[in-house]
Amino acid sequence: MNAHEIESFRKHLNEMLQGILQQGEDTLEDMSEHRESYADPADRASAESDRTFTLRLRDRDRKLIKKIEEALERIEDGTFGICEECGKAISIARLKARPMTTLCINCKSHQEEEERLRGD
Repeated sequence: MNAHEIESFRKHLNEMLQGILQQGEDTLEDMSEHRESYADPADRASAESDRTFTLRLRDRDRKLIKKIEEALERIEDGTFGICEECGKAISIARLKARPMTTLCINCKSHQEEEERLRGD
């Protein structure tokens, strides 16, 4: 992978990170502003359901932030785009689809097949 491609992935990962962090800030602001009292229990239940769903999304984002930060660290240490399992290069197409991936498509497919067989 050339320096231009690496820089492109760094920029994309940083943009993803900033977008997720902004969403988190927006969620905090929204939740602190909308402390409403509901007369109808159904309205309250709906609002609580929406809030729970939003918090689950932010928890997924928190995990994604960690993966993005790890990908940025791999860029810095020169291991970005190298499969952790087999040591071969991860295809550019796979990295474009999932830039924080650590496995090439063959190793990921093998991992998923093992998980399916184990019932994970």
